[in-house]
Amino acid sequence: VQLQASGGGLVQPGGSLRLSCAASGFTLDYYAIGWFRQAPGKEREGVSCISSSDGVTDYADSVKGRFTISRDNAKNTAYLQMNSLKPEDTAVYYCATLCAIGVPIEYDYWGQGTLVTVSS
Repeated sequence: VQLQASGGGLVQPGGSLRLSCAASGFTLDYYAIGWFRQAPGKEREGVSCISSSDGVTDYADSVKGRFTISRDNAKNTAYLQMNSLKPEDTAVYYCATLCAIGVPIEYDYWGQGTLVTVSS
């Protein structure tokens, strides 16, 4: 099970980015997908999740109304649209076949994350 996050970069406060999460070696159809982030000196936290079957989504309070998670099973890819970015959104972002918002994270298959830097 390996997921590769991409699409990060440097963006000014108030800007937008869309992250992609691509699966290799398996199909995403049967898995819930979660986006996580880890800021320097902080623990990894869950920011968003989308279910496998009916597309039900969930968000951390800190990103609610600004981030949108989606998935395209035909492309075997999930996305995180991030709008109205703030400096506190700066972190390495990861995706995983796991939903864990506001709870301890237990996962052994972290792929390479993508760095998002929000700065003027």
